[in-house]
Amino acid sequence: MALTRRQFGIASLAAAGTLAAPAVLRTSAAFAQGGGPARNVILLISDGAGFHTWTAASFFQYGRARGQVYERFPVRTLMTTYPLNPSSEPTGDTVRQVSYDAGAAWDTTPMPGSFEGPVLGIDFGHKFAGYNYVRQNFTDSAAAGTALSAGQKTYNNAINWSNTDQPMRMIGERVKSTGRALGVVSSVQVTHATPASFMCHNRSRNDYVAMGQQILDTGLPDLVMGAGHPMFDDDGQYRRPADERAFRFVGGPEAYTKLVTGQTDYHFFDKKTEFEALANGSLELTRDKLYGLAPVASTLQYSRGVTDSWIPPATMGGFIPTTPSLVTMTEGALNWLGQKDDGFFLMVEGGAVDWACHGNLLGRMIEEQIDFDRSVQAVVDWVEANSSWDETLVIVTTDHGNGILYGPESDQFAFQPVVNRGAGNLPEVQWHFDHHTNELVPVWARGPGADLLQDFSTGEDTSTALVGWGEQPRYHDNTDIARAMEIVMNASG
Repeated sequence: MALTRRQFGIASLAAAGTLAAPAVLRTSAAFAQGGGPARNVILLISDGAGFHTWTAASFFQYGRARGQVYERFPVRTLMTTYPLNPSSEPTGDTVRQVSYDAGAAWDTTPMPGSFEGPVLGIDFGHKFAGYNYVRQNFTDSAAAGTALSAGQKTYNNAINWSNTDQPMRMIGERVKSTGRALGVVSSVQVTHATPASFMCHNRSRNDYVAMGQQILDTGLPDLVMGAGHPMFDDDGQYRRPADERAFRFVGGPEAYTKLVTGQTDYHFFDKKTEFEALANGSLELTRDKLYGLAPVASTLQYSRGVTDSWIPPATMGGFIPTTPSLVTMTEGALNWLGQKDDGFFLMVEGGAVDWACHGNLLGRMIEEQIDFDRSVQAVVDWVEANSSWDETLVIVTTDHGNGILYGPESDQFAFQPVVNRGAGNLPEVQWHFDHHTNELVPVWARGPGADLLQDFSTGEDTSTALVGWGEQPRYHDNTDIARAMEIVMNASG
């Protein structure tokens, strides 16, 4: 029987148990014997997308939930995202200080009092014990990206760097050791935490200059595309850089000069027409590696209209006409990487979904999520036209939740769902935070080895039925994504 909104707020939620690990998990060798490794792996990350981020965008775009192509993928799992510890620097040990407790995450006990958000500085109130629980001990995008890439937990702020102060081998390096190509695409700056997690090593996610130089010096990625252009502002208008900070995301002024003057291994391009030419196969190349920098400072579209703060107006539409979409970038990456003889690994990030959640801007969040969803559709179209589901694994997920987005009366009725108002209309919602969360997040997968994620799922959280995930309550850890990708690519060395 369906719960009414009032019953929804007081219903008793079952605490999670723990399932025993599967008796036998397939090893790399066993998997290869059973069907061979995947030629290509494509990981798509909608940064900061909690459960209702995906739902709200689908409501707006289609007028119904589960309207996206990945909703039809055969494998659907849940994933924990917590870091090793909440420190911002190495503490010298391997002791896990954070975990996920399903019973605490879904606790409907009312809690009075104030809870100030660290980003917007507004009082969200405690409301319910579950809301308060997931607002603590959350990961940042660096530790989360490292878990997805290196397969190990670490402290917040680390880019493939251990809590014992050592670099950790990541998926990008493992991929290249197999002869495959490496591609990284993002809607935010190319050395922001998530894209950097697939190309770089650093003790601090904020050391953009060092990571920008590291990319050019090592040449590890074969393809890099994203924002962070020093010569353009957030509205895509040409500017004269005020100081060297404008160049930090590409490694500083000297690195930028070398890049644009052909003194690196990368063919550099930064015009929308060039991104479109790469997508249709007509871009003339001068190097064996590609570096595409969208002509915009921070994000492809989200940051347009920013005036006196990092938060743009709460309006939709009015897109920058000179900036390529994430879809175009994705199509270009696939067109080029798909020609590689030994296959490839590609990470595509919808990075500004997270930024919109930090700002509690529903319309811009939906814009960013739709651009990401269309990029997933472009990946599926490419697989079916140019590859196959026998040789390409596609994983769609996020690195963590953000914003605790629920229905318009979710301050009275715990975990009330977002209310659908039909296609083209913003759903009714209420935000309960302006930062990351320690919630479970969804994962969808299709292709060779996708069911490894089900094998790795050893926890159970039946309360996720409240967000429409009841038929698959089992969850695995974010480090299992890296483990599965390594196995299907025979890239564990």
